Amino acid sequence: SLSRIAHEIIERNRTTEHLVLVGMRTRGVPLAKRLTANMEDFEGLKIPVGALDFSLYRDDLSLLNRQPAVQRTDIPVSIDGKSVVLVDDVLYTGRSARAAIDALIDRGRPRSIQLAVLIDRGHRELPIRADYVGKNIPTSRDEEIQVQMVETDGIDRVFIANKGQEADSEGQMGDRLVQREIP
Repeated sequence: SLSRIAHEIIERNRTTEHLVLVGMRTRGVPLAKRLTANMEDFEGLKIPVGALDFSLYRDDLSLLNRQPAVQRTDIPVSIDGKSVVLVDDVLYTGRSARAAIDALIDRGRPRSIQLAVLIDRGHRELPIRADYVGKNIPTSRDEEIQVQMVETDGIDRVFIANKGQEADSEGQMGDRLVQREIP
């Protein structure tokens, strides 16, 4: 999936010269790094990759009973005039993507913003669509997609689980294992 997405990004943008990949915290960051590594293998050019924290741009801050855990934003180049590809693990309602777009625009004026996701599960609440999708996985609203990655969780897996249910250290949940590894 990631290799295919990397090829699609290169094909659509025709060059990597003005391209910047920005991972949405948390699991979008290692995905962006993996995509960048794939693209660099194909093109032989270094592609800037960054990390974006958008927690203060969320539209549900007033509904939270706690302060959001703010993490560091690190984008190593100016995004002015660049084609920025936001990368996330799961696209659901579109609210996180909207918050990330707002956070990105506060940092500069990119030529374009594109969205790449590993999983699109549907149920959009905002008119947001991913430009690049690894896999479409229809779910109910009572389910959630859990993406585990070596960089953050010690293993690569994608699960569908009932809301609030977490996988144990061996991935046992009694629910459907969607994909053992993230290619």
